[in-house]
Amino acid sequence: MASGCRRALRAILLVVVLLALAVAAVALWGWQRYQSFQSAPLPGLQAGQIAQVKQGDSFRGVLARLRGQGITVGTDLEWQVLARQLDAAGKLKVGEYALEPGTTPRTLLQNMRAGHIIQYRVTIVEGWNFRQLRAALNAAMPLLHETATLDDAALMTAIGHAGEHPEGRFLPETYVYSRGDRDIDVLKRAHDDMEKTLAAAWAQRAEDLPLTTPDQALILASIVEKETGIAEERAQIAGVFARRLAMGMKLQTDPTVIYGIGSAYDGNIRRRDLTTDTPYNTYTRVGLTPTPIAMPGRDALQAATHPAAGDALYFVALGDGSGRHVFSATLAQHNAAVRQYLDRMRRPPLPEEEAALPPADAQATPAPDAKAKQP
Repeated sequence: MASGCRRALRAILLVVVLLALAVAAVALWGWQRYQSFQSAPLPGLQAGQIAQVKQGDSFRGVLARLRGQGITVGTDLEWQVLARQLDAAGKLKVGEYALEPGTTPRTLLQNMRAGHIIQYRVTIVEGWNFRQLRAALNAAMPLLHETATLDDAALMTAIGHAGEHPEGRFLPETYVYSRGDRDIDVLKRAHDDMEKTLAAAWAQRAEDLPLTTPDQALILASIVEKETGIAEERAQIAGVFARRLAMGMKLQTDPTVIYGIGSAYDGNIRRRDLTTDTPYNTYTRVGLTPTPIAMPGRDALQAATHPAAGDALYFVALGDGSGRHVFSATLAQHNAAVRQYLDRMRRPPLPEEEAALPPADAQATPAPDAKAKQP
């Protein structure tokens, strides 16, 4: 009897051991499968593919959307275990997420938990006018376009600045946005950035500026921005204009005339354009224009509030393709520089000048101001 009990007990223990080994083997297999699932790249992904978490989505809803996109790896239980392990269940951030080749379930859920959403960019270029800015925003996708049907006045009201002229009021920068953002959001940020940048530049302005308000600095900066793309010349050009303002001389700058012509400008300035009076014609009126003529960047704002010292009252394009200018203190010197510019334009360029010219297929830009800046 005792020996029979012992045999039965050994048999039971053997079964228990075998069951334990079987459970351990299954658990090991499950763990290895889970580890492979969470760390292996999702198959079949192509560049540019995205996953989306929408407002109000549950984890099951997000997983169902992934299944609908052809992501069939892993069981629902494995995805749920991984979500709990990463503390992602119920905490996925709304937005679009990249499903680039090489993305694993772990990295995908980590990105969704951390909110590493796909971001888009729109750039406001230094020297653009407000019409160009609006065109760029209207073309930006997937930005929501809520201002396309608004005129400029209604748009400024929509961003909280009713009655303000929009020209020059938005800081040239690259602005990041995500799906669901509105063009109004971008405009508000660009306007706030310009206000802060202008206020900082004005607070640190040089002494004895012939300017009395930050708005005048903004106007001058916009003119400087349109006159040169050469960084080291901005302060020099600002110095010329500052001295002219202090002396009561006309600014006589072509970009203001072009702005006054508006959409009728065909790329050429004619004598009648210089003599036809408009609020923006600095050949017929003394002082600054009534508004900015473009959106100045940070460097132009610094130049306008810190103009270079000197005695130059005139400048003309060098005419060698570099975009640089010749600065003169007297009208006689300036007229000589203008004659050299015109001579250079009438003859074929020298080899060293030709090397500095842009390629023939380069995008054309307006020629620098070649007219005499006379009192």
